[in-house]
Amino acid sequence: MNTPTSSASAINSKLRLFEIYNKTKYLSIKHDSYFQVYEQVFSPYVGKNITFVEIGVLNGGSLHMWREYFGPSARIIGIDLNPGAKKWEDSGFEIFIGSQSDPIFWDDFYQKVGPVDIVLDDGGHTNLQQIITTHKAIPYIKDGGVLIIEDVHTSYFKDFGNPSKYSFVNFAKHMVDTINSRFPAVKVVKNDYGKKVFSITFYESIVVFAIDSRRCFTSSPTSNDGITADAEDFRLKGTAQSVVVKTQHILFEKLSFLRCIPFAKTVAQKFFDSTQWLLARKQTQQAKSFFD
Repeated sequence: MNTPTSSASAINSKLRLFEIYNKTKYLSIKHDSYFQVYEQVFSPYVGKNITFVEIGVLNGGSLHMWREYFGPSARIIGIDLNPGAKKWEDSGFEIFIGSQSDPIFWDDFYQKVGPVDIVLDDGGHTNLQQIITTHKAIPYIKDGGVLIIEDVHTSYFKDFGNPSKYSFVNFAKHMVDTINSRFPAVKVVKNDYGKKVFSITFYESIVVFAIDSRRCFTSSPTSNDGITADAEDFRLKGTAQSVVVKTQHILFEKLSFLRCIPFAKTVAQKFFDSTQWLLARKQTQQAKSFFD
């Protein structure tokens, strides 16, 4: 019987999955903080006809746990490096043997299995394994599905080659840039993850990617055409930026002759843009202490 900390116990004692975990016949090892995340992410799929893939089989306990949790309509697939994991096929699970850091393995896997609903990575936890798994899984997860990478605390462990700019957590942060690049004014990121990844949620030791291409559209401004109160924009009120904006407005709107001199307007615009950037940058530096 698992004995969690008192805080975890208060939460996990109310969770159906944690109860199933403790009653599962075969060994499974999970951190006690994970069950609240599992319930939050996986509960909408309970009782549904889904395909669930878990990377990392070991003693088979989690496969049995997931089958009990999701119900008989779920297709449960396990992936492991150890050929001995094939024994769980006798219990009704589909088992694939291969390396999650091998792109060819993934190509063959998805060709055989087809699109899936959930991929849970509890495999080797190295940066490369987690990144390749993410890269290969996203195109094959159905809209409305999720990719869960767990034990991402290894992105901070020396024996996993970290800290590194190429850690999985930094890769996930890069994916945040990808999502925000759907906004027209944001610099486009050189990958197409943003066409499939609708959102990314960071938990302690877990990153969850919500997959839904239907919701990954370019953002456009809208208006409800309501009655205006002619409210003044106070965002820059009392700041140095407001002086720059006011000066720019006078030059471009009041001195109409500038509009007839394209070169002069271009030079002036670059000057005001750089001045605004410098002032905003100076203000941003005040937030530096919050990043320590």
